[in-house]
Amino acid sequence: MLVAYVNFNGNTEEVFNFYASGLGGQIVNVQRFSDSPQGGQLPEAERNKIMHIALEAPGGIRLMGTDHQESMSGPFNPGNNFSLSLHPDSEELSDKFFNNLSAGGTVIMPMSKAPWGDYFGMFKDKFGMTWMINCQKK
Repeated sequence: MLVAYVNFNGNTEEVFNFYASGLGGQIVNVQRFSDSPQGGQLPEAERNKIMHIALEAPGGIRLMGTDHQESMSGPFNPGNNFSLSLHPDSEELSDKFFNNLSAGGTVIMPMSKAPWGDYFGMFKDKFGMTWMINCQKK
């Protein structure tokens, strides 16, 4: 199993609540920096941020993440070097995830039959994360 672990710039909890709603899943673990032994040593602005969060959704979907800590890692630099690739079992579920998660974002490629035969779409969500949804041809 490969699980994506994504960093966000202070809005991880908002992002994961949106993803949980869009994927029909639930947040199964939340830990804040203030809960860690070093929590009291962090700048006040970082203490209540998310140290670790995990989301599980039907179909074996698991996503984890954290709030970027500038005091430990330097400035936040969002990258475009990866995408989240979701592989639902049906076109109906693909459309549902696509519509839910692309709300407020930018559609790059609407859901349609791709040249390789699968049902595929791509978008950048309202948080700047690029998603690819691919339902394999059966």
